[in-house]
Amino acid sequence: MLKRIIALVAGVAVVAASSAAIAASISGAGATFPDRIYGKWAETYKAQTGLALNYQAIGSGGGIKQIEAGTVDFGASDKPLKPDVLATNGLVQFPTVVGGVVPVVNLPGISPGAMRLSGQVLADIYRGVDVYWDAPVIKAFNPGLKLPHIKITVVHRSDGSGTSFLFTSYLSMKAPHWAADVGANDAVNWPVGVGGKGNDGVAAMVKQTIGSIGYVEYAFAMQNHLTYAVMQNRAGAWVSPNAETFAAAAAGAKWSAAPGFYLLLLDQAGAKAWPITGATFIMMHTKQSNAQTGHDVLSFFDWAYKNGDAQAAALDFVPLPENVKALVRKSWSKIAGPDGKPVYK
Repeated sequence: MLKRIIALVAGVAVVAASSAAIAASISGAGATFPDRIYGKWAETYKAQTGLALNYQAIGSGGGIKQIEAGTVDFGASDKPLKPDVLATNGLVQFPTVVGGVVPVVNLPGISPGAMRLSGQVLADIYRGVDVYWDAPVIKAFNPGLKLPHIKITVVHRSDGSGTSFLFTSYLSMKAPHWAADVGANDAVNWPVGVGGKGNDGVAAMVKQTIGSIGYVEYAFAMQNHLTYAVMQNRAGAWVSPNAETFAAAAAGAKWSAAPGFYLLLLDQAGAKAWPITGATFIMMHTKQSNAQTGHDVLSFFDWAYKNGDAQAAALDFVPLPENVKALVRKSWSKIAGPDGKPVYK
């Protein structure tokens, strides 16, 4: 009888342990830019390991605030933090994938890729200088394109956004008036326009508003069948947004020379480079209060580096080169548990 009781207790313990493993999860919050690929990776990873990822796509600004406050296991942002900010907050960051920010419009009779825009023109539209779609400066870039006399409705992000950081940083590079009057940040005082929350909110507002223009991560443009514009890059070439042009922008990235992986991929020199390209980043505390949780987060992203490239490419993200992944893995030695030892090896 005693043996049966011991066996029964042991069996219950095994079931309980198994249930705990299946129920285990890690939490993250932040950028909407990589939401689709993180969701796809999480789905596959849970099926293989039982570990769930609870990711809240609340915008990069929210992700930074939550990781700084320690309310999530990792934060996600398309706006990288500078090394001094990371140090002040006891954080490290590392890139996961590369993607592109795309201007999208809702204009009758205009097909995807038919409209041409430059950084200067985009800045003037978002400053409210160019009010109608048939403004002379827009027509000059689009000879032969029948532009309607419709008032432009500017759509921007209403939340703290890494996508906005990339977009406004690019406008600041190309337009001195924008740099002086508005500047570059994840949240700015927009001169004109209406706000949408998240990439999905901007995409939805553009889709339902004739005469509108917005900016979204490329996957949201494709998913919502939005009309995207082609852009003039630094080399003077007109390029379309796609994985090839994002990869061309990332080709010259020198991650090894970027302290804290702080690196922007905007306005790169390549002839095929998409001008508003950026990496998206994960942020974690260097000192983990729970070593197992820190281990689980890094295990998830290590798995994604090893197994997630095809899924990333299918969603038009550009995977990181293997040498960059190796640099990232090396940086993980800085993330330690309560005993001071690295949580992941």
